[in-house]
Amino acid sequence: TIVKLRVIAREQQLIRLDFEETPSQNALAHKLERFEKLVGSADVVILSDYGKGGLAHITDMIAAARKANKAVLIDPKGSDFSRYAGASCITPNRAELQQVVGVWTSEEELKIKVNHLRKELRIDAVLLTRSEEGMTLFDDQGASHIAAQAREVFDVTGAGDTVIATLAALVAAGMSLREAMPWANRAGGIVVGKFGTATVSYEELFA
Repeated sequence: TIVKLRVIAREQQLIRLDFEETPSQNALAHKLERFEKLVGSADVVILSDYGKGGLAHITDMIAAARKANKAVLIDPKGSDFSRYAGASCITPNRAELQQVVGVWTSEEELKIKVNHLRKELRIDAVLLTRSEEGMTLFDDQGASHIAAQAREVFDVTGAGDTVIATLAALVAAGMSLREAMPWANRAGGIVVGKFGTATVSYEELFA
């Protein structure tokens, strides 16, 4: 797996250095085989794409998970979202979504672009994370927006991971994506107020 070295000065990250090797085809084939065996025991599947080659078989993984009636949440990467076709939900940030659908000049234009993407790729929902603007969920019911919780940002490391992990945990517990979104937003707001790769406890989230 990738080794990440974070260079810190005065409690602020200056740079991150990644040491990585592209996984072999044998390793990827074994990963897919293991995934197909284990997916039945999961409640929800998260596929976090870092663009490092580890999800070369993501289309097969999505198909296997959906065949097993599992929700599939994806943190996407790159300019081609077609590989995520059939997913339950993808969670791009503004820059990632603009790479795929282009820029937008209004909320209505954004809604049209996202719904076209959803229909084209058969994706149930798109959760757009918008930093200081909060987040917006696009699904068959329309667009639902929630504002960011105002706080002094300390470290945004892992914020996206926190959001999708919280969504997945709450969906597994029986919530809909719309019900889970405010809690995921709150969890992301909590973690950016901490230094480094941080976690959010149950007590913090539901205090």
